[in-house]
Amino acid sequence: MCYFGIGWRTRLEWVRFRFRVEDNMDRDGGTYTCPMHPEVVLDTPGSCPRCGMGLEPTEVTEEDPKNPELLDMTRRFWMCLALTAPVFVLAMSDMIPGWIERTIQGSNFLWIQLVLATPVVFWGGLPFFQRGLDSVRTRSLNMFTLIAIGVGVAYIYSSVALLIPEIFPGAFRGPDGRVAVYFEAAAVITTLVLLGQVLELRARSRTSGAIRSLLSLTPKTACVIRDNGAEDEVLLESVEPGDRLRVRPGEQIPVDGVTIEGSSTVDESMLTGESVPVDKGPGSKVIGATMNGGGTLVVRAKRVGRDTVLAQIVRMVTDAQRSRAPIQRVADVASSYFVPSVVAASVVTFIVWAVFGPEPWLAHSLVNAVAVLIIACPCAIGLATPVSIMVGVGRGATAGVLVKDAEALETMERVDTLVVDKTGTLTSGGPRLTAIVSVDDERETEWLKLAASLEQGSEHPVARAIVSGVKERGFALAEYKDFQSIPGKGIDGRVDGKRVVVGSSGLLMERSIDWSALDERAESLGREGQTVVFTTVDGRLAGLLAVSDPIKDSTVPAITDLRKDGIRIIMLTGDNRFTAEAVANRIGIEEVRAEVLPNEKVQVVKRLQAEGQVVAMVGDGINDAPALASADVGIAMGTGTDIAMDSAGITLLKGDLQGVTRARKLSRRTMRNIRQNLFLAFVYNGFGIPLAAGVLYPAFGLLLSPMIASVAMTLSSLSVLSNGLRIARLKL
Repeated sequence: MCYFGIGWRTRLEWVRFRFRVEDNMDRDGGTYTCPMHPEVVLDTPGSCPRCGMGLEPTEVTEEDPKNPELLDMTRRFWMCLALTAPVFVLAMSDMIPGWIERTIQGSNFLWIQLVLATPVVFWGGLPFFQRGLDSVRTRSLNMFTLIAIGVGVAYIYSSVALLIPEIFPGAFRGPDGRVAVYFEAAAVITTLVLLGQVLELRARSRTSGAIRSLLSLTPKTACVIRDNGAEDEVLLESVEPGDRLRVRPGEQIPVDGVTIEGSSTVDESMLTGESVPVDKGPGSKVIGATMNGGGTLVVRAKRVGRDTVLAQIVRMVTDAQRSRAPIQRVADVASSYFVPSVVAASVVTFIVWAVFGPEPWLAHSLVNAVAVLIIACPCAIGLATPVSIMVGVGRGATAGVLVKDAEALETMERVDTLVVDKTGTLTSGGPRLTAIVSVDDERETEWLKLAASLEQGSEHPVARAIVSGVKERGFALAEYKDFQSIPGKGIDGRVDGKRVVVGSSGLLMERSIDWSALDERAESLGREGQTVVFTTVDGRLAGLLAVSDPIKDSTVPAITDLRKDGIRIIMLTGDNRFTAEAVANRIGIEEVRAEVLPNEKVQVVKRLQAEGQVVAMVGDGINDAPALASADVGIAMGTGTDIAMDSAGITLLKGDLQGVTRARKLSRRTMRNIRQNLFLAFVYNGFGIPLAAGVLYPAFGLLLSPMIASVAMTLSSLSVLSNGLRIARLKL
């Protein structure tokens, strides 16, 4: 059947079907959600049933995909602009020299306006009428409800006035006896709303820029080493766990894995924000998308595709951007009453102008009622919160602050008490050899080698720290024999034919060995929070070794900044009180809760909350997970365990306490931005609606044209969007 031979209703359905097919071809697969109502998730693209805004894909890709809605709105805008311009010129003919009247006789120019304005309203404004109708059908009145009513009333009234003017009473006629028409208002409003949609869609696409910048870090290919030694360059999607990959100098590491050959330095700043490259050798873990330095590495792939750290970060950021902050409820409540109130205000405006307005009374009533409908766009109110959240979460991700949900970001601003774990949070989390003291300095090399050689037989963290520390000093260790572990006290054995004992003062006392020569030094190191072990060779005291978990360089500055910010800081640790207090004194923490079990950490957090404190808990271990989940905001170190990060609302990729200050700054700026947006939206409507209703007319004779109202409506949404995008430039 010929297209032009079928009914108009069938043709309209055919056009709708064609656009749906084109949309699905452009954006095939996945799910789609609304930026204003993230709880709305559909399997196909289209419009939000609640607010009418175009849905966006829930999964952001590296390439900026073609947005069919943006392409469609852009096409409609340019075609409508070409048709609206002459309509506007004809409508303003009274202000232009008489060549128009001489060229177009009588009322012909009104018919030309009708012909040109009709496709603008019915084709250009079709998406707005469809969304307005959907809003009524779903009982979710929104901005498109107001636009559809305003444009529809202006066009229908003008068409009737032109076709059958005799039905209008004198109240509708001007001094010249004609009934005024407003084709230019209907056409210009439609075109300006289309322009606003184009600008808004372009601005909204920028909110995913942070995610795309993360995705762009991943290389497209990888060099796989086959079992026969051959090397193949393959697409990254082809890499599987267990594959051996060669990473040349200056290349990005393609996947998460473990180094099995070679040594180099790797720049991990894209994840941690730390500019100093990290040394990597056999056994070192590497993260996909980080940059290899000057050496060649052979890496065994462990996690690929959606399992990599970078992919998990992207998912976390995406989920957080779609989450709703509690402050959003303010906008939701306001919007639920807003549209009905605006319709009521428009009706009141019409009645007041009809009763008290100048001639032509009803024409003025109609124009001002339409202006009220057009200017009162609730879009700015709806966008106020989600735009700021999306940009803020993305900015945090680029600075190593991963926000799991919007509620954590909002609550972070109100935190007044910070509970911090010690090991792995304030300290590096790994014991290191920090002091070597000899009875006889000339024999230090000998006994140090003997002690470290014997410690090779122990799995104790202190033993591993001693072995690692001595090896770093360039010592080649010997074999040990007759190894014996004395639980809680030390070890005993033979190295190079000598009897070696490494242990506590209690073990030396049992062996009747005098350690008084180093007793004072041992006490001094103990007061600093270091663990001290003595070494004897053939029954004689040789020296002592001190092991400690070093405080991170960033800890003291971070504690200082947080205290200046008025934050109460409490150290919560399972370590003994002596060591905990020594560390607390060095970094400036006055409140210490030591020897605390994991379940007791939760009790401490709840007790503080019961006192009215807003508590943030910072930790990195499995034992911290319950407290992280119980706190108002759980903050996990990115260097810690997966379960800790799963329990937390915020993860600090760099793994240092200064990330807390960055998270606080991000939270404050984001929440301030949201309040600014809500203020702009509410103040705009608070002033705009009375102006459109004509409140200034009695005193100043000023009226707000519906065309000017449509410009103001567009500017209100753009002001909220541009203000939200400012967060992307925040320095953290």
